[in-house]
Amino acid sequence: MKILIVASGNHEHVAPFVTEQMEALREAGNTVFLYTVHGHGPLGYLNNLWPLKALIRKFSPDVVHAHYGLCGLFCTLQREVPVVVTYHGSDINSRCIRPLSRLAMRRAAYNIFVSESLIRPDFKIQKSKFRILPCGVDLDKFSPIQREESRAQLGLLPQGRYVLFSGAFSNGVKNAPLAQAACDLLPEAALLELHNRSREEVALLMNAADVLLVTSRHEGSPQVVKEALACNLPVVSTNVGDIATMLSTTQGGTIANPTPQDLAAAMEPFLNTPQRTHARERMDIYSITHIASQLCSIYNTIHHE
Repeated sequence: MKILIVASGNHEHVAPFVTEQMEALREAGNTVFLYTVHGHGPLGYLNNLWPLKALIRKFSPDVVHAHYGLCGLFCTLQREVPVVVTYHGSDINSRCIRPLSRLAMRRAAYNIFVSESLIRPDFKIQKSKFRILPCGVDLDKFSPIQREESRAQLGLLPQGRYVLFSGAFSNGVKNAPLAQAACDLLPEAALLELHNRSREEVALLMNAADVLLVTSRHEGSPQVVKEALACNLPVVSTNVGDIATMLSTTQGGTIANPTPQDLAAAMEPFLNTPQRTHARERMDIYSITHIASQLCSIYNTIHHE
């Protein structure tokens, strides 16, 4: 099958979960192309319409798969090829973008939500036209490594107490002040920022840290949690997105109330007695190959309708 992936190109790099999903689809035997949308606002997106249509005429894909609601709505402006849209969270949680995402849902052939928490009663989508399907994690790239080896490669102290934050400190949604306030209650705990790192460095950080801390105000189905679980890194998180389901399924961590005291109390055991989970043993349902297989099933269904 020929699949055209459409995603935003307004950042330095296309999101890793998009490129890794593309590679998994290729390994499943599909031909996959990528179109990146450059531009902001309605006019910026519309300026991409003719290049997109030209690529569709040249490539003749069987399906277009757009990531995020705005890209999805943009892709439905062409009607030659059916469109699948994946909604990741910010396109639903934002009051400004949500109406546009809702319009994309009505126009798309199929809709994918990365977590059940993103589905609202007012969406009114036919059950046959949507599915809950998180993005998968590369279990080869994210796998357990000895903590001492990982710390040595990153230049971290062998006996340090390291809390890995779930994103960039500057990202307001991630709520870094709450994370720092919780770490301030734990003696000698260092909060590590997850920002501007290669995928290899991210995997090393997952294995070097004592615990992953998620203090987000809202989430969809965060990849960082799946990656941590694949490395057997314990997770402490506020109750956002589908994290509670992931932790319950894999027994990989703890949900805590969004207060510094409760988050610190939940992290303290992992810092006082460094330990690893056995979450990886239960990660098959989140593997990127499993998710790619589910996507192929969706593509085949809408292609033959």
